[in-house]
Amino acid sequence: MKERVVILGAGESGTGAALLAREKGYEVFVSDAGQLKDKYRDELVAAQIEFEEGGHTEAKILNAKLVIKSPGIPDKTDMVKKIRAKKIEVIDELEFAFRYLKGKVIAITGTNGKTTTTLLTYHLLKSAGLNVALAGNVGESLARKVAFGNYDWYVVEISSFQLDGTVKFKPHIGILLNITPDHLDRYEYSMANYINSKFRLVKNFGPKDYFIYYAEDAVSGPEARIRTTEAYRVEVSMQHNSIAPAHFDGKKMVFNFGSKKFRVAQAETTLKGPHNLINTMCAVSAAYLAKVSEAKIREGLKTFRNAPHRLEPVGTIGGVEFVNDSKATNVDSVIYALGSFDGPLVWIAGGIDKGNDYSVIAEAVKSKVHTLICLGKDNQKLKDFFGDKVTTILETQDVKDLVAKSLQVAKPGDVVLLSPACASFDLFKNYEDRGNQFRAAVQALVKPETEGGQS
Repeated sequence: MKERVVILGAGESGTGAALLAREKGYEVFVSDAGQLKDKYRDELVAAQIEFEEGGHTEAKILNAKLVIKSPGIPDKTDMVKKIRAKKIEVIDELEFAFRYLKGKVIAITGTNGKTTTTLLTYHLLKSAGLNVALAGNVGESLARKVAFGNYDWYVVEISSFQLDGTVKFKPHIGILLNITPDHLDRYEYSMANYINSKFRLVKNFGPKDYFIYYAEDAVSGPEARIRTTEAYRVEVSMQHNSIAPAHFDGKKMVFNFGSKKFRVAQAETTLKGPHNLINTMCAVSAAYLAKVSEAKIREGLKTFRNAPHRLEPVGTIGGVEFVNDSKATNVDSVIYALGSFDGPLVWIAGGIDKGNDYSVIAEAVKSKVHTLICLGKDNQKLKDFFGDKVTTILETQDVKDLVAKSLQVAKPGDVVLLSPACASFDLFKNYEDRGNQFRAAVQALVKPETEGGQS
């Protein structure tokens, strides 16, 4: 008789787990309290996997041998409590997928910078010719990748929610970028609980594994040094006189792995800003430890393109560069964005304020930004705070008008930076919609350099 596996939640994670479970011969049932997206519903139907949506049927769930829950479902929900009361094992899709993969995992976590570091690490391995898959929060679920492919390497972006459901998950290389307060409602408003969640990354490391972390992060740096792990520790540092294997000496990134030492200038990469020095040093360290050569690393750094909406150049008009950083929905992200440019800037901000403390960017705005354009329905907080810190404040609720206003106040050499510090739902579907509209409005005005040239 087949063992019964129940999947709670049928998003990318749950559907991937269901497909892998079916592939491995389990009897599979999927239950989602909400409505399934058409894509996932169609996949379950095609795979002949039984499912329900709009609620949970306890009788069909509490007879499971194993429950794989979506990382978005907290342990404190009634359904999960009932499952645990029945002594049924509950794990995450990440843990389930790990039980069946045969390759090695590079896992990247942290509060900020995960996606860029994950994509760069994947790109460095992929462009070097390695057999590698990209999975986790940045792409398809790890379970889906394992169900339909066999890779030597899996580069996986993972959240604290996913780590919470792991038991034996063990990356060969783990990267911890930083820890700042986030999702604390999930962790009983305890920073200690959130930190412990992130450090589940290291709990199964062995002596042949590698733990890469940013040494100067105020939280994860000190914690990393006192946590017990068998892994080889690789510190990444921004201290110019550091002896860390990967550090920035003030001019170049230095990589020193035993007999091999090389240096890379940020100008030799496609990423800007001090935060991306950290992301790049972590990714390069991981790639080198995965046996990618220095030459291939250098080639890959020159051809990398980041995900959309993250300091994404979208066009230059009359010598004015437009940059889409719509993903910056909080002030912490705007700190990184402002730090990536020397100025002068036209800064576009606004939307739904999430209790922002703008004082942390006040000096950067005052020294670099000459014009603030507010893009939102209620811009009073922005206008009140920055009224005496910039020369000009404009307002609009239309993206085409936004670009037109930008061109009126910007001079050749200026950068127009969309880095909103706010959620987008007052005017847009989401931050992607906001960024896509901004990109389209800019590119509609960009004149092609040549007619009939190469595409």
